[in-house]
Amino acid sequence: MRNTLLFLAAALFCVPASKPFATETAAAPRHALAVAADRPDALYRRGETITFIVTLTEAGQPADRGEIEWTLTKDGFGAPRTGRAQIEHGIAKVSGTLDEPGFLQCRANLQVGSTKLTATGGAGIAPLDIKPSAPAPDDFDAFWAAKKKELAAVPVNAQLTPVKSAGSGVETFDVQADGVGAAVSGYLARPAAAKPRSHPAVLTVHGAGVSSSNLGSAASWAKEGAIAIDLNAHGLPNGREKAFYDALAAGTLKDYRVRGRESRDTVYFLGMFLRLVRAIDVLTAQPEWDGRTVVVAGSSQGGAQAIAAAGLDPRVTFFVAGVPAMCDHTGALAGRIAGWPKFIPTGSTPPANVVAAVRYFDAVNFAARTKAPGFFTVGFIDTTCPPTSVYAAYNALTAPKEIFNDITSGHTNTPAAREKMRAAVLRHFAALRSGPVVAR
Repeated sequence: MRNTLLFLAAALFCVPASKPFATETAAAPRHALAVAADRPDALYRRGETITFIVTLTEAGQPADRGEIEWTLTKDGFGAPRTGRAQIEHGIAKVSGTLDEPGFLQCRANLQVGSTKLTATGGAGIAPLDIKPSAPAPDDFDAFWAAKKKELAAVPVNAQLTPVKSAGSGVETFDVQADGVGAAVSGYLARPAAAKPRSHPAVLTVHGAGVSSSNLGSAASWAKEGAIAIDLNAHGLPNGREKAFYDALAAGTLKDYRVRGRESRDTVYFLGMFLRLVRAIDVLTAQPEWDGRTVVVAGSSQGGAQAIAAAGLDPRVTFFVAGVPAMCDHTGALAGRIAGWPKFIPTGSTPPANVVAAVRYFDAVNFAARTKAPGFFTVGFIDTTCPPTSVYAAYNALTAPKEIFNDITSGHTNTPAAREKMRAAVLRHFAALRSGPVVAR
């Protein structure tokens, strides 16, 4: 499998990292524990033995320091296998198998003095064979068509207010537009003296949390020759003091991730997903837009939004989903892990109405509907958006696609991955530069 990746603005992909190794926080001597599969690509066939190599070093040299406690799980789902293994010449080995497509996760613990070291490794077992845990609702398309029709009946009424530029050669604006529910709110940036119908459009979308839009994200793409909007996930005013957003996160927007899951008409993400379409309305109405290119990109919750935008709006020509959330919500019903926000908690028996509602917001189902090519990233030790769930969505894509297996990463995108992301988006710009202009 060819591994590639896309980048947007660095700030866009700053999601918390899960480390494949652990080190002491005390002063020297310094120990490091790491876990890795015995193949560089960490990919295996069903039923094949997977050996995880656990290494312990002290000041960079192999260390003998007793025995590790280990657990093996199916990507964090179900009852773990546990055991102990002796470290010899700095190495211990843990083996396991999985007879179905998925991921095997090995976690090792070691007590060194007063410090407990923990490290995790992951391996993929026929990941390209992972299927969605449940089909899309029969009226999935009709439901979203009706919601989009409701949105279309609301005039856009976009208001652009100039704000101080984030750098030379770029014009920046606070943008507000009407929609269904909360307003579209973001920062728009474009190259200074941009000519009509000459620039691609980029929509950058946020991971989980409550904050202002990011002016730097939009400006960074304007410096690459694009018209860009960095979209506020919640439709909040931009540029306020941190305390303003913190109060909302602790109050009105606390636990928004699972709010309204009892009905498809009340799930919180309904408004968030419709704001994606309205933001694309704003972008494609700009006279400087080239009439060809619309890229949507984000990580985690932003990755879910990117997939949803591509599935909802045929104007999207390319999307980037870094360690995407909201994949395979019904995974637990098929005996495997689901992605954030884990509408159906692992090990629980969910009410039928919750199961019915959340299927309308599953990235798997949006991925199956887009004609736009897509780029994914996946962390093999990601416990927030586990790789099993990410591959369920990736495999649902029928359009051209690529995925970067970030084997040693958790819920993050590495600097090298971000640079590859950026390069791939720029390649898409170049590929569509001479393409046909779409109707406006």
